[in-house]
Amino acid sequence: MTTLVVDRSTELQSLAIVEGGALVAETTLEGTDSRSGDWVVKTRDFLGGRRPSRIVVGTGPGSFAGVRAALAFAQGWALGSGCEVVGLPSPCAYAREGGPLAVVGDARRGKFWLALFDGCNLVTPVFQVEGAEELERRVPLSVRVVTPDAKRIGSVLKETFRGRYDESAGEPTAAGLARAFIANPSLLKSEPLPLYLNPAVRD
Repeated sequence: MTTLVVDRSTELQSLAIVEGGALVAETTLEGTDSRSGDWVVKTRDFLGGRRPSRIVVGTGPGSFAGVRAALAFAQGWALGSGCEVVGLPSPCAYAREGGPLAVVGDARRGKFWLALFDGCNLVTPVFQVEGAEELERRVPLSVRVVTPDAKRIGSVLKETFRGRYDESAGEPTAAGLARAFIANPSLLKSEPLPLYLNPAVRD
């Protein structure tokens, strides 16, 4: 089975290919705007003639335009090819075998979204909290904290969690999603929908 993995939940839009249960290729779509259609051409070129039998999409939270376009692309491809379309939350790209992890994102208007992992297991569905004090209460003690939104909330997380905040984690990628569902296939969900916690705002 050839699987194309797409994540467009952040500015670092990315693709990956999984074959035979192994990650075999990955790339980032440099210089691609979330509202531009040229990423579809880049995706075709990246596939290099491969015909995926499954497309996995990162469903957010994140860029409204990016996530929505990625799902529309996958569903359109499926109409023409009959391939399977599945999804998983984009924070799963940070999940690794080992200790617990908290992924925190900017839900705007003073709110944060939160995903808690135990290794490659998503402990609870992604949920939203109001303000830094509530966020601190909801993240278990000693758990490492990462974010895809360091530009917007990195300073808040550093002040709130101090040494537990890992500034080096970077943004989620399609390759990270691939590693997560290879390790834990139960993360994949059929009939995926964008994970919107609030009405859309400009990216």
